[in-house]
Amino acid sequence: MTLEDFWNLVERVHKNAAGDMDAKCQLLDRELRGLTLQEVQSFHARFDECYDRAYDYNLWAAAYIIGGGCSDDAFSDFRSTLISMGRQTFERTLKNPEYLADIDYDEDVAHYEGYQYVPTKVEADLGGGLSSPRSRAHPDDPTGEPWNEDREVAIRYPKLAKKYNYLFERPKPWWKFW
Repeated sequence: MTLEDFWNLVERVHKNAAGDMDAKCQLLDRELRGLTLQEVQSFHARFDECYDRAYDYNLWAAAYIIGGGCSDDAFSDFRSTLISMGRQTFERTLKNPEYLADIDYDEDVAHYEGYQYVPTKVEADLGGGLSSPRSRAHPDDPTGEPWNEDREVAIRYPKLAKKYNYLFERPKPWWKFW
């Protein structure tokens, strides 16, 4: 499956689900079951490539703001949800995570858990209970520069902070405490 084929399938599912993540999972499952095992494995490999590309501190900062916090598990869900929204949203968001402030992005489903499991389940069902191991290991660390959630995250993405009411207080200079 080419990357273009992958994105066409993801976008078709996204459009037909009308933003409902449960429906996306059901539709993705149905679409994947219409493919051969090798095509599903290829889809899964493309998904993992995109998922790994999104493993970035800049995107994690955006997820942190939108969710009012974001564990590594929640960030996994966030990246999967982002992929489910299609290529244009995915690419624009990777370039500038604050793009999410300009679109209708439901904070309640931003960290949806489940979409990322669909390819594995279908692959296992079609493969007699087995799914293929990842073609490459997940990166150990996110790309980009780490940030401090108490001070830097809202400064990094002020439009997102405003949209999602992520309030922060700039630290007072030490001399103001006296």
